[in-house]
Amino acid sequence: MAETTVVHLLRHGEVHNPQGVLYGRLPGYHLSETGRQMADLVAKSVAGRDIVALFSSPLERARETAAPLATTLGLDILPDERLLEAANHLEGRPVGVGLAILRSPRNYRYFYNPLKPSWGEPYLRIVERMRAVVDDARAAARGHEAVLVSHQLPIWTIRLAAEGRRLWHDPRRRQCSLASLTSLTFDGDRLISIGYSEPAGSLVKGPSVPGA
Repeated sequence: MAETTVVHLLRHGEVHNPQGVLYGRLPGYHLSETGRQMADLVAKSVAGRDIVALFSSPLERARETAAPLATTLGLDILPDERLLEAANHLEGRPVGVGLAILRSPRNYRYFYNPLKPSWGEPYLRIVERMRAVVDDARAAARGHEAVLVSHQLPIWTIRLAAEGRRLWHDPRRRQCSLASLTSLTFDGDRLISIGYSEPAGSLVKGPSVPGA
């Protein structure tokens, strides 16, 4: 009988971002106090699980989310650039009320192809790198469990690919809340189920800034 392996994709917690900037891959964006509480709740929720490997995007907010898990589970954090946020041409600009960034005429030149998408890293490239890191984590934790701390768009994109759904989508309809877990269960090399949970759901205040 094949071994069961679970790879949990954990989105980072809430970020301190008072200016409402689409921060993407920019350095210097750390968890807020609520974000740190979210990370602690996730760590408590997985404390009894058979997790033997912990990978993280190198961005501060992801590593800070991973830190309580590392302490609780007695694991080292393995930084991996394949878990980075998606690249975005609008990075560093304020999102504005009601996603005003999408209505600004100076940004229209980026929106000519929503299927790719033209404003940032292609969905297919995100799938390629996320699939590769999931496969490596699965190999490292074979017969056990692994946690990969990443960001909303990469997690949602690999989930869409795993479910055989189209990759282009409405960002407002992503099921990937702050500090949520998207759990991929494998029987040997075969994906047999995808689960979703929100261990810190009680602390989520509302929609988050895109590019998180």
